[in-house]
Amino acid sequence: MSDQPRVISFERVRMRDLAEVGGKNASLGEMIGEMAQAGIRVPAGFATTASAFREFLTQDDLAGRIERLLANVDVDDVTVLREAGETIRGWIAGAPLPKGLVADIEGAYADLTRDHPDASFAIRSSATAEDLPDASFAGQQDTILNIKALDNVLHAISQVFASVYNDRAIAYRVHQGFAHRDVALSVGVQRMIRSDLGAAGVMFTLDTESGFDGVVFITSAYGLGESVVQGSVNPDEFYVYKPNLAAGRPGVLRKSLGTKASKMVFGDQAAAGASTRVVDVPGAERRRFSLTDAQADELARHAVAIERHYGRPMDIEWALDGNEHALYILQARPETVKSRDDANSLRRYRLNSHGEPLASGRAIGQKIGQGAVRLVRSAREMDRVQEGDVLVTELTDPDWEPVMKRASAIVTDRGGRTCHAAIIARELGVPAVVGCGDATSTLADGTAVTVSCAEGDTGHVYAGLLDVETVDVELDRMPPCPTKIMMNVGNPELAFEFCQLPNEGVGLARLEFIINRNVGIHPKALLEFDRQPRDVRDDIEARIAGYESPTEFYVAKITEGVATIAAAFNPKPVIVRLSDFKSNEYSNLVGGSRYEPHEENPMLGFRGASRYVSPEFYDCFALECEAMRRVRDVLGFINVQLMVPFVRTTREAEQVMALLAKNGLERGKNGLRIIMMCEIPSNVILADRFLEYFDGFSIGSNDMTQLTLGVDRDASGALGATFDERDEAVKKMLAMAIAACRDRGKYVGICGQGPSDHPDLAQWLVDQGIESMSLNPDTVVSTWMMLAKASPEK
Repeated sequence: MSDQPRVISFERVRMRDLAEVGGKNASLGEMIGEMAQAGIRVPAGFATTASAFREFLTQDDLAGRIERLLANVDVDDVTVLREAGETIRGWIAGAPLPKGLVADIEGAYADLTRDHPDASFAIRSSATAEDLPDASFAGQQDTILNIKALDNVLHAISQVFASVYNDRAIAYRVHQGFAHRDVALSVGVQRMIRSDLGAAGVMFTLDTESGFDGVVFITSAYGLGESVVQGSVNPDEFYVYKPNLAAGRPGVLRKSLGTKASKMVFGDQAAAGASTRVVDVPGAERRRFSLTDAQADELARHAVAIERHYGRPMDIEWALDGNEHALYILQARPETVKSRDDANSLRRYRLNSHGEPLASGRAIGQKIGQGAVRLVRSAREMDRVQEGDVLVTELTDPDWEPVMKRASAIVTDRGGRTCHAAIIARELGVPAVVGCGDATSTLADGTAVTVSCAEGDTGHVYAGLLDVETVDVELDRMPPCPTKIMMNVGNPELAFEFCQLPNEGVGLARLEFIINRNVGIHPKALLEFDRQPRDVRDDIEARIAGYESPTEFYVAKITEGVATIAAAFNPKPVIVRLSDFKSNEYSNLVGGSRYEPHEENPMLGFRGASRYVSPEFYDCFALECEAMRRVRDVLGFINVQLMVPFVRTTREAEQVMALLAKNGLERGKNGLRIIMMCEIPSNVILADRFLEYFDGFSIGSNDMTQLTLGVDRDASGALGATFDERDEAVKKMLAMAIAACRDRGKYVGICGQGPSDHPDLAQWLVDQGIESMSLNPDTVVSTWMMLAKASPEK
């Protein structure tokens, strides 16, 4: 035995002891000793050391026998790997712990239970190569929960020692380039928190998919956190905006309700094998969030403090004690995937064709994979997975790592975006769709599919090998552009990704896209919920679960969507166009058919400003306004500007502005700018009059072309060919609108489809003096480069 101690209390451990206690235990000691003053609670415990583990392996030449056996193991041969792992674990299980180590554990255990005689303990691994900045080793060794009594603790420590040679851990070390002999194990013995009566989960100090570092991403479910880590439940999700925490404002940007069908709780016996059990969660609890917004904010504040202390993005496990109602930090380790991405290079995947999804779940990886479905029912069938297959199974865990690297994509029935399997998939660069619920029953073995994780938080599995495009952007090589390039963003789930493209903000955030995607219910059906037919009420009740009322759901979900976009691009301007549903589109929302007129030409019907000022729509518009007010005044996103669409007359302009002011959105107050969508010939003909009410124009080239040429924008055939934003009459209208704004020193931009589709039109608009162009994200880089190339050098 060396001079190093065999056992150390967490209170004495710091990051300098990493070589002896591993990353996980060193971090626990660091937080206990250095971060208690920041209000961070970490349960007490002790750690066995790497020296103690190496002493254990000297018995009966264990270390030498293990090294000789593993020298000839092909870890990509699942059968050979399994046999080697079982042999080594059998050797370790049959070896007694050294007497000196047992004595030291006994003393530390006595100290730990002196003030908590009834406490139970978590027995966790902390490999000396684990949780380092370049490899997570997530879930490679075992964790055993709710262990009581010294003999049970000693037995559990032996089990964790053996788990160094789990199949997954052996393969992972080889794939990560670590020599087996260089990895030793420290075991942490940590007092359990009663999250079996509360909640637990995982949080990252960045968005795990895009790498956006302005948020803390939290997953949460009832019971012990192992259910979230293993991926056996679909948890709740929260995104918390870091700058708002510092400013004393509410931090939660958006949240989504997980199914949380089961939870892990303490078992009947506090010994390995019976220390935990899984029970169903009652329906009423499933329909509630497992954390309050205030608790999410508190967790995020802890996460930010931990990130600041370590100076890098972190992956943190936490627990809410159901007795104390207090939040605890259980682990903190470096985030090892997105924090290593090249900040100057961006690769985007685009699906150029779509179909009806065969299965959908949470997207991991922002990539697209294609291949033949390989349906695997258990780990015993893993060797069926061949290079390029799409692995489809109920649930993966880190044992599957040897074959996960072969797959072109992974699809599971269960799991959340912070489970171990998701972390490994990210490290391997394999796209995954987790928590589908029914993938193993809807996807047939051997069929060709496309797995897309490039469309937002939700990933989809499509039939067939669809057309996929890859776009690489070198962000540090973008030349100056002669006009401001903004973006059209309708899907909040993509905002954290889109904001990394070169941009000057968002020129068009379509509120109806957010309502359709985040709400899906007609506002009148929510205002008159009690008057809806039973089937509609049942549908609405299922959708609004987790929110205190139908109307609060409507306001909150709009707020969440807009706030997410505003946060992603802050402090750059985000111009939000108020809802511009046509009557047929409103009718397609849940409950909408009862409230919408049938119109032969909805494009020229009850839409835009006319709808807002109609008495029958006042209460619906008031909900929309309340959401915008919360975004600006409560959450503090004063970078949000408003845009009013389809204003036919100056009388409508006057009425809308009065209505906005009445609902707390007064032009000029708290810096609020209100833009008008210039898309009707009357807007150009009376530009001087309209600009008296607004801070500028954003030209909608689609409707302007339609109404100038008298051609339906959706027309096909010969008539469709007439629809062209480059027609001389349309360009005359655009030139007049631009000149009117410039003459009065007011903002003028364009947010229609034209510049995205026609580079020559984009160049013409620059020549006319357009202040900004808002483009579809997939055309931002190409248009930027084209305009920069055409612009004369200064």
